[in-house]
Amino acid sequence: MSGTQGQAPVPGAGDGTRAVRAGLPEPVKYEPTLPGPVFAAHFHLPGEPTGPYTYGRDENPTWTHLERAIGGLEAPGESDVETLVFASGMAAISSVLFSQLRSGEAVVLPSDGYQALPLVREQLEAYGIEVRTAPTGGDAQLGVLDGARLLWIETPSNPGLDVCDVRRLVEEAHARGALVAVDNTLATPLGQRPLELGADFSVASGTKQLTGHGDVLLGYVTGRDPEAMAAVRRWRKIVGAIPGPMEAWLAHRSLATLQLRVERQNASALAVAEALRDWPEDLAVRYPGLPKDPSHAVAARQMRRFGCVVSFTLPTRTRAERFLEALRLVDDATSFGGVRSTAERRGRWGGDDVPEGFIRMSVGAEDTEDLVADVLRALDESAR
Repeated sequence: MSGTQGQAPVPGAGDGTRAVRAGLPEPVKYEPTLPGPVFAAHFHLPGEPTGPYTYGRDENPTWTHLERAIGGLEAPGESDVETLVFASGMAAISSVLFSQLRSGEAVVLPSDGYQALPLVREQLEAYGIEVRTAPTGGDAQLGVLDGARLLWIETPSNPGLDVCDVRRLVEEAHARGALVAVDNTLATPLGQRPLELGADFSVASGTKQLTGHGDVLLGYVTGRDPEAMAAVRRWRKIVGAIPGPMEAWLAHRSLATLQLRVERQNASALAVAEALRDWPEDLAVRYPGLPKDPSHAVAARQMRRFGCVVSFTLPTRTRAERFLEALRLVDDATSFGGVRSTAERRGRWGGDDVPEGFIRMSVGAEDTEDLVADVLRALDESAR
């Protein structure tokens, strides 16, 4: 992992223990358990620059603690894993794509992934990189994989919540000489560990459930191969896509409650999904944790938790808007993963191939019974 400062060992193997103690330095008498953010553009540097910290665009002690913490969650107990943090999830995504691909090579992207991917496609194609797409569900990306340099997986997909078999895709990709990156944003390291499934990179937006309070923009890349990660690091340096020290410190502080938040939010998401499934209307509910969801069988093999996002479709745009207006505990806002529940009509952005009445709901940390009651009441009111 990056940096050279000692990290305190984490006894035990539970997710809660890891989350609370991840990335903390060795205890020093009279020093804080989690050091405050280091605001520095430069560091004292007499003689040859052989130390870990030279200039603020390259390294920062606050990043080091956070990078070790995330690496310890993505790949517990593995010392050969490196994590790099970025200013946003898109900065992290771009760093992998643009550091690993060259003109004349091909990349496979999900056709149903995050809505910014079409913008990325335009830029990749402008650089002479061939972009192929296929849906996440049914491992359809295998059909366009031959000859590609990189396979980009988003599972569960956002916002449709389809799931692909990561192990299968990784094995097929590696057999054909392709690298594999997995967008792990929706699952978080407590729900899914792509590196354990064989992926070369685990990439995520830390803006979402990882930090969980809707007050930090952050991204990260975790990988094992030193040469590949060196290229990612070089890209971060060239474009300067670095997080501020305060954002990095806030993110590390927030990790301490990750397991608590994930447990509550995932349990409530399942309860909300079950309530929506049992509603008299057919709402085309999607949630990988539902036993009859099309993605459940694959998800259950590779995920330990199924996430906090539920999707469903109301008959019309007007009905969806009435539903959102009727909610009292759920904010009409974009993004997902926060402690406060949010929902939105995704069609308003124009970037997702979804019906006009499609709702993406991010289940927060409110009491489960209150959330279910609020959703059912809003459904009832919006139908009148």
